[in-house]
Amino acid sequence: MMTEASTQSGPDGNDRDQLTRFLIEGAGVRGVRVHLQDTWHQIRERAEYPQAAAELLGEAAAAAALFTGHAKVDGRLSVQLRGDGALRTLFAECTAAGTLRGIAQLADEGEVSRDLTRLGPDAILAITIENPSIDGRDPTRYQGLVALESDSLAGAFEGYFRQSEQLPTRLLLATDERHAAGLMLQKLPGDDGDDDGWARACALFDTLSPRELLEWSADDLLTRLFHEDGVQLLGRKPLRFACSCSRERVEAMLVSLGEVEAEAAADAAGGEANIRCEFCGHSYRFGKEEIASLFSVAAVELAAPERLQ
Repeated sequence: MMTEASTQSGPDGNDRDQLTRFLIEGAGVRGVRVHLQDTWHQIRERAEYPQAAAELLGEAAAAAALFTGHAKVDGRLSVQLRGDGALRTLFAECTAAGTLRGIAQLADEGEVSRDLTRLGPDAILAITIENPSIDGRDPTRYQGLVALESDSLAGAFEGYFRQSEQLPTRLLLATDERHAAGLMLQKLPGDDGDDDGWARACALFDTLSPRELLEWSADDLLTRLFHEDGVQLLGRKPLRFACSCSRERVEAMLVSLGEVEAEAAADAAGGEANIRCEFCGHSYRFGKEEIASLFSVAAVELAAPERLQ
């Protein structure tokens, strides 16, 4: 289904780095389309990845953003893949505010494969939603484990939604050096549309190539594929790269290590621990006196009596 429009460099500036939610009214189908350009560039430039690892990371980032357009996310949603082979960790996160970050961690040896079935029997793929609690205490976490019965991320996630939510779902993910994109269709719960609405939407979905998904704007894509069933836009949201690291979170991490290990890290670095965020590259430095102060405060907080009611 390649056309003259597919030779363009990609969506225009108003359509890049955007999530679009829509409804295919005549077919009883809802959908989400995501396009990442500047966001994907900033995620990818943090490290040098082999092509297969970079493609998986781009697809994971697009998927994380897609799922925030489908699920109720007030905090953050992450996609994480862990394995024992050449690809140790694949992580992508999208927040309710539309900020994304991601990282891939590789073993020292071995070739990364895009085939998920080659990741080994202990590989785990999970979707995690973390929402702030109503009372302001610890956030509420929901996690679903995805069976690795498909060779692709898109196939694995399709199977997850079919089994966990019992809703027919189609997913297409694509990445190249400049763009990452995703398209998700899902049958509306309790709405069959006409007799073959879902089958018709899937047949049209199958005509879309990864290259077209990367290069067509949301409006072009929806018009070309689904205009006969009537497409209703439900909303658009801008997406951008941002990291959620902070000095306070690094301080909490140091405290969780324990005073002996934190001081040992400072000693090994010449008296000042340097903690670098792997997502954004920002460095946080802590001298030994500051480390001692962190643990003094933590000890006081731990020993404090309960508040009088």
